[in-house]
Amino acid sequence: MYNARARAASVVTDADVARAQRSQPIVTDHDIEHAQQKYRMPTEQELSRVPIPSAPRLDALPRPVSPPAVDLEALAKGYAASTDPMNAVPAMSSGPELLIFVSFSMPPATLQRLVDQAAKSHASVVLRGFANGSLHDTVARVQALIGKRQVAFQIDPQAFDRFSVSHTPTFVLVRDGSQAQPCSAGRCLPSDAFAATAGDVSLDYALEFIERSAPRFAAQAHGYLQKLRG
Repeated sequence: MYNARARAASVVTDADVARAQRSQPIVTDHDIEHAQQKYRMPTEQELSRVPIPSAPRLDALPRPVSPPAVDLEALAKGYAASTDPMNAVPAMSSGPELLIFVSFSMPPATLQRLVDQAAKSHASVVLRGFANGSLHDTVARVQALIGKRQVAFQIDPQAFDRFSVSHTPTFVLVRDGSQAQPCSAGRCLPSDAFAATAGDVSLDYALEFIERSAPRFAAQAHGYLQKLRG
């Protein structure tokens, strides 16, 4: 009985065909003409008035701002010079020198603040050695720190011994015309040739302390403070 009913349901009658035809939309010639007018193709004259886009000028495109690259060769040469015993010869400083001894173990906020102040005052930032024992890793870390600023970085392990630096940050102000002599740390300066202070403080605080506590270095400290605040 089920099969008979299924076969009966599948029979299409003339009435079904007529009903399907009535349900289909009738497209007249008027409908076709209306659609052609509404969605007509543009004429040659209309196309000629459309401006043709020109090729972009690649040389005029804005270029991304890149921070200045760290001089990899200079860092390498500086490190080699600081570890070369032949470098231990007398030398005369050409002017007062401000050194900021730092390490990558310091808090990032402290490092960023000191690097910014070093750029303003023209001080030099000194590291003991390479980060992870790699020159490339060190350059990457230094580049991330300085960004677009111009900062002098040195890798000088002997300088840490020369100025008895045991904590970072340490701030050292070398007096103008100081005479260096050979020593176990390469080149050494007499104790009255420089002033130093250490602690997690800003550069201007360290310079103010040197200005107050070491009168012989007051003028040099004041000069760096003016650069820092100028």
